[in-house]
Amino acid sequence: MKTCREQAAPFDIEPLIQPGSIMNLGWLWKSIAAGLCGTAAHTLLMIFKSRTGLLPGFEPYEALQKTLSHLTATDIHPLVPWLLSFANGAVLLGVVFGRIYPRLPGASGALKGVFFGIAGWLAMGVLFFPLIGLGFFGSSSGLGMQPALFMLAMLLAYSVVTGIALDYFRRL
Repeated sequence: MKTCREQAAPFDIEPLIQPGSIMNLGWLWKSIAAGLCGTAAHTLLMIFKSRTGLLPGFEPYEALQKTLSHLTATDIHPLVPWLLSFANGAVLLGVVFGRIYPRLPGASGALKGVFFGIAGWLAMGVLFFPLIGLGFFGSSSGLGMQPALFMLAMLLAYSVVTGIALDYFRRL
């Protein structure tokens, strides 16, 4: 007579832990680490903007802070939008980028990052910026196309660096 274990249908866990499988969590740390790299590039560009006085009428973090204050009916510390951006870029977008990376067009991480960055630029320009009072592509700042172009540079800095880093981490 067979034991319960012997009678049970064998369950092969091997396909679940293969590279590319959702159960293989190696992709997760690699995606978050790549997102951290991209977030560092984005943050450096924003610090450069702040320190040089570039586009003084275009302050997306200040607009986000005002919107959050309005929505919560409380004062929001200026550090909160920066922390939200950091968490969003390092974790949320890093994980999203890591999951769709194989499906993005392009043969290199940098090129995949360009496609991801352009998609993010369109989403921010059409959805997010109007929600925080900056108008489509930052048009309410009165600075013409400059906010849209700077936003494209910000998102490409993030996404291209994230793509290069993820390409590197995936090879480990």
